[in-house]
Amino acid sequence: MAFGLRKRGPSKFEQAADGSMTLVEHVRELRDRLFRASLAIVAGFVVGFLLAQPVFELLAEPYYRINPDEPFVQLGAADGFLLKLKLALWIGLIVASPVWLYQLWAFIAPGLHRNERRYAYFFVGIAAPLFMGGAALAYFVVDKGLSFLLESGVTGVDTSLEVTRYISFVTNMILIFGVAFEFPLIVLMLNFVGLASARRLLSWWRVAVFAFFAFSAVVTPTPDPFGMTALALCLSALYFAAVGVAFLNDKRKGRGKEIYAGIADDEVSPLEVDRESVGAGERVESAAPVAAPEPISAPTPIDRRYDDMT
Repeated sequence: MAFGLRKRGPSKFEQAADGSMTLVEHVRELRDRLFRASLAIVAGFVVGFLLAQPVFELLAEPYYRINPDEPFVQLGAADGFLLKLKLALWIGLIVASPVWLYQLWAFIAPGLHRNERRYAYFFVGIAAPLFMGGAALAYFVVDKGLSFLLESGVTGVDTSLEVTRYISFVTNMILIFGVAFEFPLIVLMLNFVGLASARRLLSWWRVAVFAFFAFSAVVTPTPDPFGMTALALCLSALYFAAVGVAFLNDKRKGRGKEIYAGIADDEVSPLEVDRESVGAGERVESAAPVAAPEPISAPTPIDRRYDDMT
């Protein structure tokens, strides 16, 4: 018994990529993807509500290490519950990030070319480890910088910090350091799209290092020298690492070996003049005359071309 196979139509990704999807279908797709992302965030929020207490203990460990006998201070009756909801939301966004990032990517990717999608995979694969590295550095800076701040005062009294302000301080540090660690991706993007070569990026290293220290001094929420110095040094190291990757990319693409690479934009390019004489070509024989066509006989009437049988 033969079964007929129904031909499968193009997917939504293929329809969006070839431009056959209408505006209403785009709006419906955006609605569906936002709904799925919202469901994932709600599910992550439930998981975050269950993990809020262990995460709070992890974030409070630097403070308890310095002041083991001084608990946090809670000024409002609902501050503890609101803080738990805030931590649950942060954890939910992190837990659900594979889902809502995929929904965002699936909506944007059809508008990109194949090579642009390949670069996006590369940058996303590097962005996550860089953000985690920045978060780990922020946790280390909180541990060292908090000890410096609490022990360098002139009051000489034991300090008890307000719990919501302390958690906001730690989470802001993690967010700032994580986002700052994404700066090398901008450097690589400039090189990959051909806007800046590796040699030009390397020539900017003095300006880049100065900008890193100035940026670290502005965005670091603590006045201690540990956070600013650690962030600036790590950004400088990441910058030189990105320049090294840019050199490898230029070598792979053969940049820097062009004929006019060492010539300024307002300088006339040299011309190589070939002074060899051109020899005379071979003599071409004259073509023979074309014979006249044979006369065409007149067509025979139809009654003379067929007999009685045909």
